[in-house]
Amino acid sequence: MNEIPNCPSCQGENTYFDGSLYVCPDCAHEFNPDAAQEEATSDVARDSNGAELMDGDAVTVIKDLKVKGSSMVIKRGTKVKSIRLTDNPEEVDCKIDGSSIVLKTCFLKK
Repeated sequence: MNEIPNCPSCQGENTYFDGSLYVCPDCAHEFNPDAAQEEATSDVARDSNGAELMDGDAVTVIKDLKVKGSSMVIKRGTKVKSIRLTDNPEEVDCKIDGSSIVLKTCFLKK
């Protein structure tokens, strides 16, 4: 018998197979157990196109971003030089206009 995996998001046991994906009714998370396993083992920072990011890379912002706690807006097309990777592979640390800011990698391209 094929065992149904727990939800990787909330660890709930009420998951069920919906034809192509597993669904958790507790948190409404849909997942593929094979892809979730690959994502969990991957601690590499990647940009929006899937290119691997390294310390010191130059990236471009792909969307206008409002900065929380200020009236500053980072415009689309802004080039950011010498990024620094953080412990979280989905975030990078950088300086824009003299301000140290953490950006999500899904809004960047190499």
